[in-house]
Amino acid sequence: MFKVSLSLIKKCGPPWWCAVRSAAWLVVAIAATAAAQTLPPPLASENQFREDFSSASLASSSLQADLPELVERVEETGYISEWVKVQWRPGDPIYLYLTLPRNNPKPPVVIYLYEYPYETDVYRDSDWCERVTASGYAAAGFVPALTGHRYHDRPMKEWFVSELQESLASSAHDVQMVLNYLQSRGDLDMDRVGIFGAGAGATIALMAASVDSRIKVIDLLNPWGDWPVWMAHSKLIPEEERPNYVKAEFLSKVAAFDPIAVLPKLSKPRIRLIQTDDASGVTPLEAKAHMEAARPAAAESHHFQSEKEFENSMSTVGGELAWLKNQLRPQTRSAATGTGKATVSTSNR
Repeated sequence: MFKVSLSLIKKCGPPWWCAVRSAAWLVVAIAATAAAQTLPPPLASENQFREDFSSASLASSSLQADLPELVERVEETGYISEWVKVQWRPGDPIYLYLTLPRNNPKPPVVIYLYEYPYETDVYRDSDWCERVTASGYAAAGFVPALTGHRYHDRPMKEWFVSELQESLASSAHDVQMVLNYLQSRGDLDMDRVGIFGAGAGATIALMAASVDSRIKVIDLLNPWGDWPVWMAHSKLIPEEERPNYVKAEFLSKVAAFDPIAVLPKLSKPRIRLIQTDDASGVTPLEAKAHMEAARPAAAESHHFQSEKEFENSMSTVGGELAWLKNQLRPQTRSAATGTGKATVSTSNR
């Protein structure tokens, strides 16, 4: 996370220049007023727009999707990549990247949400596209709210964490709206939908899965959570801002979105929780321990001392995406319904 603070100093020059500048601003103001009077009225969809940031569900919001716009389509030997602009919120176009395998006419699909403040570059990387579509899977990815191209028209003091309720809720809404779009295409197997989330993306993935039954599998890497502990100790937060985030009023707004509250309620989606003791300190070790304890009994849990240990472990089982893809295989899905606790909980310490 980077934070930029700007100090704006207003200075006035000699009196004659002040008069000229004031006259110029008056002309601009009059022109702007005249232009505003001739602007067309807002679209009906904008007048009807309402979004409830207190709930992860879309039920209490009124998001209406505009027609999607295909910005770019690239056909490679092993996959097809589409860059689609979607929008259901005034002033917030979302760049959705959809990667389709060539060897499967109706593939299962996985939504990928990465750590704040990831950009969209990863979704256009050829190596990434080949890995996510291997074995006939589709991939969809976008950046969460107040991230990358979606951060604009805001005071610099407002960022993902300072507006955490909005950031998480609107992004969980986005996942559901993206699923609506994917379902409308007709070329994806919407009975086999998974989601991979890292960091803040993992928290958003949990929230979306808790209110949308189309998500059958959740793969979580280092989710943010346990808000009282996270806000008090996360190294992501500038020290001068921390007092604002440990207040009861702030914490109460995001309490329902805490993985500690959400995880125990998830019974149907298959879940894997991976946590690493990385040096970044974004999520404190105490918070990670609390989230591990809150997971459902049937969820897999793996804890690694470092990201390197995690990478080495994943390389022995076919890569970090192998588990998620295997869970979406038809035979695995049907077999899972007939077994009790067929999951593994490990701790690589």
